[in-house]
Order: sequence, then C-alpha cells, then structure tokens
Amino acid sequence: MARLLANQLQHSFKGGVIVENKPGAGGVLAAQEVMRSPPDGHTLMLAAMPQMAILPAINKVPYSVEKDFVPVSQVVGTDLVLVTNPQRVPSGSMQEFAAWAKKQSRLFFGTPGPGTVGHFGAYLLADAVGTQVEPVHFRSTGDQVAALLSGDIQAQFFSYAAAASLVKAGKVKALITTSPTRSAMFPDTPTSTEVGYPGLLFTSWYGVFAPAGTPPQVIDKLNAEIVKATQDPDTRSKLEGAGLRVTGTSRAAFTQLLNEDIKRWGEVVRSTGFKQ
Repeated sequence: MARLLANQLQHSFKGGVIVENKPGAGGVLAAQEVMRSPPDGHTLMLAAMPQMAILPAINKVPYSVEKDFVPVSQVVGTDLVLVTNPQRVPSGSMQEFAAWAKKQSRLFFGTPGPGTVGHFGAYLLADAVGTQVEPVHFRSTGDQVAALLSGDIQAQFFSYAAAASLVKAGKVKALITTSPTRSAMFPDTPTSTEVGYPGLLFTSWYGVFAPAGTPPQVIDKLNAEIVKATQDPDTRSKLEGAGLRVTGTSRAAFTQLLNEDIKRWGEVVRSTGFKQ
C-alpha cells in the first residue's frame, strides 16, 4: 500500500518518495522515529488504526497520538466480514446465528492476535447478540481457517481478501460486513446496520500522519497530493482488488474519524480489562 501511494506521489515531489519499513512493537518504533523527525513534511508515517487507537489504550506507549502527530489523510478503510462454518453452527442469516449464539454459555471466537480489531470486535459481537465470548488468538490465517472448519471456534471476523475464496468455495458463510455500505466483493452479504446490528459497524484503516508542528500549509499540500494519488485509476484498482475501500479523505474527516476511534476502542479495551 505504501509503495503504491509512493509511486503516485513521485510525480508531485521532485526529490522522490522513499518507503522505509520500520517494524517492531506493533508500530511503536515507527511512530517514535516519525515523532522525532523535523516537522517539515519530509517524514511521514503510514499508520494502521490499531497502532493509533487501540494500542495506546492497552499499553503505555512513548507517544501521544493527539499531541505528537497531525492526521493528514485516511488512505483506505479495511472492513471486516463475520464468517461462520455452516456445517457446525446455524448460519442461514445473522439473526439465526445470533439466536443460536445467545443460547450458548460461551462463544469461541477466532482472532488474528491480541490487540487487533478482530480481538476487540469479538467483544462488540458478544454485546450485540447477548452472549459471552472467549477470544482464541491464532498466529496465521491458515490456523484460523483450520480451527473454524474443525469446529474448534464458532466464528471470526476476516478481512475481505482472506474470506473471499473461502466464501466462494462454500467452506464458510459470510453473515454481515462491518462496513457502512455493501461491498463489491460480497454484494449479497448485508451490512451489520441493514440487519439491525449498528453496534457492529466498525472499520479499521490506514492513514498518513506527520509530526506535530508541521505547518498547516504543508499539511494541506500533502493532503491534496495524497487524495489525488488515491484517485488514480490503476492505484485504486489495485487497492480495491486487495479488498480495501479507498477513501483519500480530507484532514478534517480523518481527524474526526481518529478521535471517534480513540474514544470507541479505548472504551472497549477498558471494559475488557485487557492488558499486555
């Protein structure tokens, strides 16, 4: 994603755009480096929503999202789809599954790991249908699929890209998406809001941030160029082909989304008492 964006931004910045991977500590190392960089618009961070809205609520991180960064633009939304194994649990519709889940003493729910959207989305699901949930964390998508097919877990949220082939093959059933509108990848799958579960309307995202103190006119220039880059047909096609919802938002819209997610996911984390 970063490289696709960088390829488009090359046309607008004479010095070119370099993508440098900075893995480690769930994005904390990358955030620290950007936070300490000169606020001149030359060093930016492509951050994931959990890095900025969930992780700070779980652990004490060495930065303040609100004080140390300036939101530039949301690049994509990464919506999820709730999937079940129709051979193991009632899955004719979200309502049928919810009625069944409510009668269970506990729902074993697969997640891609602690601290992820899938992890805390499991608690939102439990609240929505009125049941208890036991998150089961996996190291890989393959392990999640195997557990779902064997019946070790009853449901999970998957990314669109991970779920598409499984749904098409009939191995799993897509019950709802967490997106605000229906997905082109799952046109027959209703959104959570459509079937009466607005509390399951949530999305993850990737967005660009600059260090605090970057001049407003520089942020405006960066925002305009990023929005332009996301509108490139080839870039948009590749991102959408990966199951991503291309956004390219204004500064104001991204700031509002960030603040809403910090509040929402912070409350979810605190309600669970989860710490790492």
